Amino acid sequence: MDLLRSLPIGTYLEEPITWLHRLDPRVKLVWLMTFLLTPLLASFVWRLILVVLLFLLTCSAVPLRVWRQQMGLLSALCFIVFAVTTLMPDGLAAQHQPRLPTQELTFATGAPALQALETTPAAPHLTPSVLEALKLHPYRYILFEIGPVKVTRRSLELGFRIGSLLFTLIYGTTLYLLTTAPEEITTTLELLLKPLRRWRVPVTELTLTLTLALRFIPLVLEEVQNLVRSVRTRAINWKKIGVKGASQIWLQLADRLLENLFLRAEQIASAMQVRGFTTPNQHNVQWSQLKVHLRDWVALFLVLVVWGVRFWMGIDT
Repeated sequence: MDLLRSLPIGTYLEEPITWLHRLDPRVKLVWLMTFLLTPLLASFVWRLILVVLLFLLTCSAVPLRVWRQQMGLLSALCFIVFAVTTLMPDGLAAQHQPRLPTQELTFATGAPALQALETTPAAPHLTPSVLEALKLHPYRYILFEIGPVKVTRRSLELGFRIGSLLFTLIYGTTLYLLTTAPEEITTTLELLLKPLRRWRVPVTELTLTLTLALRFIPLVLEEVQNLVRSVRTRAINWKKIGVKGASQIWLQLADRLLENLFLRAEQIASAMQVRGFTTPNQHNVQWSQLKVHLRDWVALFLVLVVWGVRFWMGIDT
């Protein structure tokens, strides 16, 4: 199994170059913040719109071979979180004593309760259409209950909120990393953090460290892949060595992995020192040059449209 191809999480997709790759990284960062901020206090419809929009962006900009597995795994994770949250208690299990008699409760169900509702003094204020709606669609707080398994309106709402928010948070960030080069991300963050230089914040060093961290992810995957292949070629009989022997082997592999990663990091540090990356006064990092095109202005206009629709839909109470 090639981890560099089957698990491209956090890595940059160099080929093919799509329209999403050509967008300015600053514009894509604005879109990413839109996907992360607009779900807060949003309704069911808006969260569903964001999930569908992310799916459409992925289908139009990322090849099927890249996003099929990771979206499948992420969808499975979100579904598990949704199912667990839905089946868990919703936190409203306290027993409340009603202030009104049973026959005067407006949300009571059943024909006797509706007949009692029609005879109450408030009945003239209820139109026939409202009474008919209560008869056809009685209110039910508990939607599903079999033994200890119970699904309520509150638990179902919480499950969808957490599942959709988790999907939007993880996959929105993953899509941004897939279609934006680490150098472009670094340039964007350096431009945004440039005012902090007045307070002597090492902005260049922070952005350079971020670039190295993003570039180091494929090296970690490569080392893990080499260790897995080395174990497979030795054809170890795991049943024969037992749990103790297997744990010792995995501990040795983890130790070897850390040694290889530290060796790679030392090699990168030596290469940077040879090229003069020692202090902020002795090197000047030249990142990629960013230019705003017509497609970027169109994307920014669409961001304003999205935020306008979000404010028009209001807060979910």
